[in-house]
Amino acid sequence: MNICVFLSAADLDARYTRPAREFAELLGKGGHTLVWGGSESGLMKVVADGVAEAGGRLLGVSVDFLAAKARAVTAPDEMVVAKDLAERKALLLEKADAVVIMVGGTGTLDEATEILELKKHGKTDKPVVLLNSEGFYDGLKEQFRRMEDEGFLPVPLTDLVFFAEEPVGALAYLEESRGIE
Repeated sequence: MNICVFLSAADLDARYTRPAREFAELLGKGGHTLVWGGSESGLMKVVADGVAEAGGRLLGVSVDFLAAKARAVTAPDEMVVAKDLAERKALLLEKADAVVIMVGGTGTLDEATEILELKKHGKTDKPVVLLNSEGFYDGLKEQFRRMEDEGFLPVPLTDLVFFAEEPVGALAYLEESRGIE
């Protein structure tokens, strides 16, 4: 399965790098491909390293103005460079069978809301997991529940996103959603 991971390129505390690394190792050991923003820095590097070391494949999608920070890859891994952020996001989603949202800033939040909006309108049925490491997304989870309770979501929140507290639960949900045992 090609699993797109939206996450930060910032250098972060171990409370965030530990679950990211754990998910990456599970992804790689499961024979899956990481589809990610291609960065060789911060949490993006942690995840790419973990997948590669565990035997998984890397498929990066960088963007022109960040190409200097992109990871150098060799076959069978692949790196694509998009002209802008909109094209990058479209390529990431196009190449993915499923999406995991990890901790991140405004860019990650933009990517997360894009895939959820596509699901809401029936433009994709890809499973989406929000990995709520250390309760990072508790506030967002509460906001989504309020949106649902007050009629802002035309479909149940559970049809849009699965909240996982641990990496093993995130991957198990994706594999189950795609019929992988």
